[in-house]
Amino acid sequence: MKDLKPVNNIKKVSVILTTYNSAKFLQRTLISIFNQEGLNKDFTLELIVVDDGSTDETKEILSSNNIDFLTTDKNSGGPNKGRNIGLKTATGDYICIMDHDDEWKSHKIITQLKYVDKAPIITAGYTLINNYTNSRTEYVRNSPGSEKYVMFGKDETFKKKLMKSSDRQNAYLGGILFSSELKNNYFEEVFGMVDYDWVLRLFNKNHSLEICESLYYKYIDDINLSYNESYRIKDFYYSLMSIEVYADEYPKEVRRAYKKIHGTRARYYYIKGEMKKARFYFLKAEFHWKTILYYLTTFIGSKYVIRKFKVSGSW
Repeated sequence: MKDLKPVNNIKKVSVILTTYNSAKFLQRTLISIFNQEGLNKDFTLELIVVDDGSTDETKEILSSNNIDFLTTDKNSGGPNKGRNIGLKTATGDYICIMDHDDEWKSHKIITQLKYVDKAPIITAGYTLINNYTNSRTEYVRNSPGSEKYVMFGKDETFKKKLMKSSDRQNAYLGGILFSSELKNNYFEEVFGMVDYDWVLRLFNKNHSLEICESLYYKYIDDINLSYNESYRIKDFYYSLMSIEVYADEYPKEVRRAYKKIHGTRARYYYIKGEMKKARFYFLKAEFHWKTILYYLTTFIGSKYVIRKFKVSGSW
């Protein structure tokens, strides 16, 4: 844990960074934290690093940057145990959770802090750098007017996240800044890597704001969890379990969520080229013209679709 030169009477932001065999990209991630504009002038950072039993040079890199870090007792199989340790340790006014391969743009924090008086949850657009498909795509919401942000009412984002709607608020962990009043919302540790239920609880009964700008880089490659089959299976089953909690209060949304979750798994197998499995789950997904086209192109044309369209972006 590292406080970066505390200054009195300004806001403190706790940054929770979980690491595991991160040597390949960790220095890039740390530099993007240390180089935040306004640091020690407009806000201070409390950097909380929790390592999950790395066996490469991750710990040496942290030590060389003078970072005191926490550790799990043993490798937990995912980042969630470390995230929970970080949430329990955090003392900041606001909290960010960062993956070990994320890279923040230099004005991320200072930009998000401009809006904290408007909502307890501030998110931002991002730039996806997909090393698996050698592509780079920006996911930024269009502003409806002169403002550079969009407000979302109470439960608006929750319902769209529940149903996995394509027009939902950008809410990947690397782009969320939230009030410490919401910190007692912990991640599941059954699988140790699923965050869908955490995001639902975060936005449930809350309003939020999205900045219409890309403020960080999200990287995907062949070892990223987004492409890991074990992760996708765990995410699938835990997501189905998570939505049952809301079945009585939000029955329509839960029914649609069930179909969306199956569609998500179908698209995963689609982009992986496992078309027999993709077809199985597409048949259980939402009946929609896109689903029909995806299903038909599992027989021929999938490579063109993957190359030309944002298939992974709909996960």
